[in-house]
Amino acid sequence: MQGGSSGIVYGGLKYQARCITDVRADAGSTTFLAGTLSLKEENEVHLIRLLPGENELVCDGLFYHPNEIWDLKSCPFDHRLFSTVYTSGEGYGASVWKIPELYGQSNSPQLEQLFMLDDHTDKIRCVLWWPLGKHDKLISIDDRNIFLWNIDPSNKSAKVISQGSADMLPNLRGGAWDPHNHNAVATITDSSLHFWDLRSMKRSNAIEHAHIRDVDYNPKKQNIIATAEDEFGIRLWDLRMLKHPLKDLPGHSHWTWAVRHNPEYDELILSAGTDSAVNLWLAKVGTDDSGPESPSGSPTRQEEPLLHSYTDYEDSIYGTVEPPDLLF
Repeated sequence: MQGGSSGIVYGGLKYQARCITDVRADAGSTTFLAGTLSLKEENEVHLIRLLPGENELVCDGLFYHPNEIWDLKSCPFDHRLFSTVYTSGEGYGASVWKIPELYGQSNSPQLEQLFMLDDHTDKIRCVLWWPLGKHDKLISIDDRNIFLWNIDPSNKSAKVISQGSADMLPNLRGGAWDPHNHNAVATITDSSLHFWDLRSMKRSNAIEHAHIRDVDYNPKKQNIIATAEDEFGIRLWDLRMLKHPLKDLPGHSHWTWAVRHNPEYDELILSAGTDSAVNLWLAKVGTDDSGPESPSGSPTRQEEPLLHSYTDYEDSIYGTVEPPDLLF
């Protein structure tokens, strides 16, 4: 294990930031979006690009955003589209935005608000895009409900086509959309993880009695997910057998807040925590892994799964993206 930090620093943010997302639709370069969280000042969205071969991050666009940004996701099929969840008066709102053509301008023009996701009456937690390819659906999650939207960015329209209720569950706090099945989504509550079938808007399975803070589907292997948990750090699960996790990784010395698979090398996992550290793991899960390998039913641990620990941070870290060169 190595300590310290060998990453590249972007110093262009004037205010605190809690959200970062990679712009996967921009195949020609490595770009990211970061959103600020300032209570008193005007907030910003930064379009950040990694200069090839120069190990330098530059700002390609800086855009005014009217409110504190609590969730930020880039559209996987159009690099100029993204969604935000933000404070709105006494509540929360969500919108899809379009980045204007920049044409080398030094002063970035304003973002174009395409549409709002305004059917929510409870606190909105996050917006989900289906990760692979073009899809005309969008998911938004609030404390008590999951909404499936039909979207048409070209006509600036969005319409709710179905809704699922959390019923007696604790409040929903986030989720992830299965890249291998556009009818499957996972949602996080304060004490469990629930899996939904979007065709019926009913829950199909669950991991109970787990204080999960984040979930991510393996982009290469079906039925495999990673969770970030308070008590157990990082756990890898097979959705076909949820009685026990496949593997445990130690996680962090305090809460493990975020977990992400590398989109190309799925055995690489990045995690972030409130211990001001970011950890890079090697977590091998074979296609023939079918559950715990010990007689006691406990998950397996690798002897040295931690490849690198980035520790030169002063504050808690709430978001990560792959590749692991840009972290907040």
